[in-house]
Amino acid sequence: MVKTAAQALRENFLGNSPIWYKQTIVAFLVLNPILAIYSPFIAGWALVIEFIFTLAMALKCYPLQPGGLLAVEAIVIGLATPEMVFHEAEVNFPVIMLLMFMVAGIYFLREMLLYTFTKILLGVRSKLMLSLMFSLTAAFLSAFLDALTVTAVIITVAVGFFGVYHKVASGKKLDLDHDPSTDKNVAELHRDDLEQFRAFLRSLMMHGAVGTALGGVTTLVGEPQNLLIAEIMDWDFAEFFNRMAHISMPVLAVGLLTCVTLELTKSFGYGAQLSPKVREVLEEYDHEMSAQRTKNQNMVIVVQAIVGVILVIALGRHLAEPGVVGLLVIVLATAFNGVTEEHRLGHAFEEALPFTSLLVVFFAVVAVIANQGLFTPVIDWVLTYEGKTQEALFYMANGVLSMISDNVFVATVYITEVQEHFLDGTITRDQFDALAIAINTGTNIPSVATPNGQAAFLFLLTSALAPLIRLSYGRMVVMALPYTVTMTTAGLLALIYL
Repeated sequence: MVKTAAQALRENFLGNSPIWYKQTIVAFLVLNPILAIYSPFIAGWALVIEFIFTLAMALKCYPLQPGGLLAVEAIVIGLATPEMVFHEAEVNFPVIMLLMFMVAGIYFLREMLLYTFTKILLGVRSKLMLSLMFSLTAAFLSAFLDALTVTAVIITVAVGFFGVYHKVASGKKLDLDHDPSTDKNVAELHRDDLEQFRAFLRSLMMHGAVGTALGGVTTLVGEPQNLLIAEIMDWDFAEFFNRMAHISMPVLAVGLLTCVTLELTKSFGYGAQLSPKVREVLEEYDHEMSAQRTKNQNMVIVVQAIVGVILVIALGRHLAEPGVVGLLVIVLATAFNGVTEEHRLGHAFEEALPFTSLLVVFFAVVAVIANQGLFTPVIDWVLTYEGKTQEALFYMANGVLSMISDNVFVATVYITEVQEHFLDGTITRDQFDALAIAINTGTNIPSVATPNGQAAFLFLLTSALAPLIRLSYGRMVVMALPYTVTMTTAGLLALIYL
């Protein structure tokens, strides 16, 4: 049967997304101009809700395409102008540079990071201590590097080790190609160990992902929205850390205590151990890889470690904007490790640029919100309260919205609106500082509740590892639940009483 042009267009539109999802996006695009004729304010709110829908449905379709269509339409029907979008992007240029260059820079430190996590995984025999080490290491690295890249490194380690054991369990030699996505060739005597290994990796991945959130809230480079807030507030690296510490440090302690409790109680899917058979296979593999590592490869790890120290010093002393520091990392790590071909450099930017593009779409929606004054009534209502009640309301409002949409988007909207009130003189500088802290912690801490709330969680869920270890959306939500409750409560109490 010959397809018509209309059928081909219908199938190509948004690719492999479900039919109902495509129909929903088309309905949004048809509805918005009608609403704009009746009331631009209502059309603006419809756009915000629709955009949050695309973020929440990120597993069905990456939000850049449907969200971008909605943003383009909003400009066409006059809810904002191209100049407003450019202004938002220009104001947030340091955040764009951070995503472009810092994520790419950390890509060139991956051998050192892989080496570190591999030694932790095989060197610590206590599952409780291993879980704490994964969480703490992920937290520390995320505070200075990038949560997405740290998560990517952990995933790479897990995929590699799972593939090694799955190959052995299937009766294959390590030097042969193998598909770890199917268990049909797994010997019966290995099946229980394989399922236990899956549960072991699931718990480690979740501890590590939560660790990136624990560290990400503490510094201006931990999450993309942190730098945006820091730029608006004129806080450098040290000041940002100090401003957040009375909340971020208690939350870190509670997060680690939750990690310990979950491993001891073996609840919510945690507590699985690494069986002796699996450990033996993995240790043998690691010894083989270490023996085959050349002096040049060892020097690559040493150079990357030195560059990592330079990175930490440069950020800690605020020697330059974080994006510029990221570019410094790229130059040093590639120059001294012989990465000089253009195509090898290009791979480093593959992870960062799609999200950078999505961030600019965020700014288009923010331009609509600002132009139509959508959040003004809500923020005006919250500002009728005073002191800690006001801060707590901001924290909870940001937290709930971040759970169902995306913390970068929520933080961008709220900090921009609050800044307008400060510039208008309706709030004091002290209030502005307090609300900025509430916005940062509110978007970073409760957002661990769902994969769409945290970019690192979504990255884990959409990775090649997730189907291998049977990590679904629902299972992630269940495993994140105890962390969500304890960390969100700790953050709120710290905000109110400390």
